[in-house]
Amino acid sequence: MKKSPISEQAPAKPESVHISRRKAITYLSAGAASLMAPPFIFAKSDSLDAGSTDEEKIQVALVGGAHIHAPDFVNRMARHDKVEARYVWDPNPDTARARQRVSGGDIVDDPKVIFGDDEVKAVVIGTETVRHLDVIRPAIDAGKHLFVEKPVGMDGREADIIAEMVNQAGVLFQTGYFMRSSDVNRTIKKLMNEKALGDITRLRISNVHSGAISGWFDNEWRWMADPDQAGVGGFGDLGCHAADLLLWFMSDDRPASCTAHIDSVLNRYPGCDEYGEGMVRFDSGAVGTIAGGWVDHANPNQIEISGTKGHLRVTNGELFLQIPDRDASASAPWEDLEESIAHPLDMFFNAVAGEENLPLVTAVEAAAVNRLITEMYRGSSERSWITV
Repeated sequence: MKKSPISEQAPAKPESVHISRRKAITYLSAGAASLMAPPFIFAKSDSLDAGSTDEEKIQVALVGGAHIHAPDFVNRMARHDKVEARYVWDPNPDTARARQRVSGGDIVDDPKVIFGDDEVKAVVIGTETVRHLDVIRPAIDAGKHLFVEKPVGMDGREADIIAEMVNQAGVLFQTGYFMRSSDVNRTIKKLMNEKALGDITRLRISNVHSGAISGWFDNEWRWMADPDQAGVGGFGDLGCHAADLLLWFMSDDRPASCTAHIDSVLNRYPGCDEYGEGMVRFDSGAVGTIAGGWVDHANPNQIEISGTKGHLRVTNGELFLQIPDRDASASAPWEDLEESIAHPLDMFFNAVAGEENLPLVTAVEAAAVNRLITEMYRGSSERSWITV
């Protein structure tokens, strides 16, 4: 099948950045784009502007622009054919003005204006994690559909509360686990659903970058290196993407227990971890490990899964299969890939505009990732295995 790039992280500029097709596939397929540059902006995806400009646009609002991905979010809001930005709010006026210059719409001093406007159908929440519950609760009460940047809650308990509210209200929900959208990862998911690898014995997923080495969080994004505001440090920030893939790939199995080793080496951000490795034991006996952190200069081997019928790996964004029953040899990259799909935020906009049966990340799934990461931190702190 044809390969379709989704997006690649690029230097922080208000304009979109165009990249080569090969690089987009290579980096996004395993989340390695951030090794090359800060994850401030994603380049435009092929499927971004789905829809007709003749249709009435949905009114959306940005509720908080502090997250490192918020510049990308407002770019997507501005470019999407089905979306019109009605409002922008952030407690920091400079941040609000910076986001509004890209998205358009009116800056408001109080998010209550957004929640009280019936014309606003959806909100994009990019605040500091510690503010999530305070803005999600009134947004749900007002019936707004929600895109909430990860992690959804400060910990697993808070994420469970949010998931319960979302399910009771029946609003649409989405979060930023963009790695599910790539052609390589969608192909892996298909193979896992088909049991092509047989009984799974072990999985390894690595999602790391050099953010602490390069000082990405020294200034505007400093709050992300403060666990009291972000809920996590370097391990949780990137490890949650790896954990999402792990649970997604193993959706027919259940994590039974977990542990981790989480630490710092540079201590550039006092009180904040910089890297870690987590381990999960599943009910079936399979064992999964995830790596997340900000102190890696390279991440060539991003995914490895082994089973009784075969093996796969992702190296530099390319998929290699060794499955004797399918005449799949790891001597060359596997080219018969599923199509990439839209970035999670674009998918969310399409769903709010009425497109059905889109593979949104459910609030329950997002909470499960949050909960697993929380228990891994606990396992590291207590130097023990934690029942999930």
